[in-house]
Amino acid sequence: MNTSSTPSVTGVILAGGQARRMGGEDKGLILFNHKPLIAHVIATLKSQVDAIVINANRNIDQYETFNYPVISDSLDNFCGPLAGMLSAMQTVDTDYILTAPCDSPNISPQLRQRMMETLLIERADIAVAHNGERLQPVFCLIPCRLKADLESYLQQGGRKIDVWLESHTMAVVDFSDQPNSFINVNHPEDLVTHQTSVQSPIPLIGFAAFSGTGKTTLLRQLIPVLKAKGLEVAVIKHAHHNFDIDVPGKDSYEIRQAGAQQVLVSSSRLMALVEVQSADQIEPSLSMLIPRLDCSKLDLILVEGFKDEAIAKVELHRCSLDKPFLYPTDQNIIAIACDQPLDLERSIEQLDINNIDAIADYLAHFIESWTH
Repeated sequence: MNTSSTPSVTGVILAGGQARRMGGEDKGLILFNHKPLIAHVIATLKSQVDAIVINANRNIDQYETFNYPVISDSLDNFCGPLAGMLSAMQTVDTDYILTAPCDSPNISPQLRQRMMETLLIERADIAVAHNGERLQPVFCLIPCRLKADLESYLQQGGRKIDVWLESHTMAVVDFSDQPNSFINVNHPEDLVTHQTSVQSPIPLIGFAAFSGTGKTTLLRQLIPVLKAKGLEVAVIKHAHHNFDIDVPGKDSYEIRQAGAQQVLVSSSRLMALVEVQSADQIEPSLSMLIPRLDCSKLDLILVEGFKDEAIAKVELHRCSLDKPFLYPTDQNIIAIACDQPLDLERSIEQLDINNIDAIADYLAHFIESWTH
């Protein structure tokens, strides 16, 4: 048990159910945006907790390939999420467990922070997430000291998670600003529905093109024009895995090289957070990155790269490069900016790639249509 002033937390990914609504298929291993559902949960949770365990009752060998301990229910007959929570509490040596289901690929990057802060402020026993409409009882922070109480409840035949949670002092944690972080994949059709769009609280549009088309050049020209229209813009850009925004010789660079996991540099003008990712970190999704922006200060998010993400996109095309079009295989492309008029296979907005003012006007209209 942790003896420091900071409570220790193990993240518990619940993958022990029978998934009847998914036809019995093991949900954690189902591919979602080209990766198993559980891989999305691991990617977001791993930086928030001190350790991770996976609760699974079948396909143990496959879950072990994610290189985290796999714990099966200590009770037989698939007794529900409480059984998985109990098994984890009986195994780990941290102060708390923070639970999340394997079928929620968009969990909040602030899950642990908000849960722990609210629990401590309210001096509660348990913290449970709330999406603004209802409780999300499988997203909870539970002290391991309650494992005997939970075991007794289950041995007496109790199965309802909300009943057990409410038998303790419970802090309700507000995530109403991130309701999409609780989307889960329960039915086969959910795999289609939730992969067709990226949820964002403000207008979001990408720029898709082959390398050399001039995506970054266009953005450099476009952003000042949008600013002149009174629009506040953020950019999310995909980069190669070995990129570095810091400069050797600078204090921040040297501190990070010394082993700091995160370095936050701040002045009256700028603030920058550099976070070191582990070697096995999967590529982050837009759903993971958008919550890191302060969207309350923004009118529009522009995205460069992330070509496989299901978001509205403008395709950039230069005929002189002799590259194929992207729009025939990407239904999310809603406009094409080109250097000459095109005869297209489907009706789609055409823009002049060299007319920055016209592209800015198009984006201003896009923002207006988003909000109406």
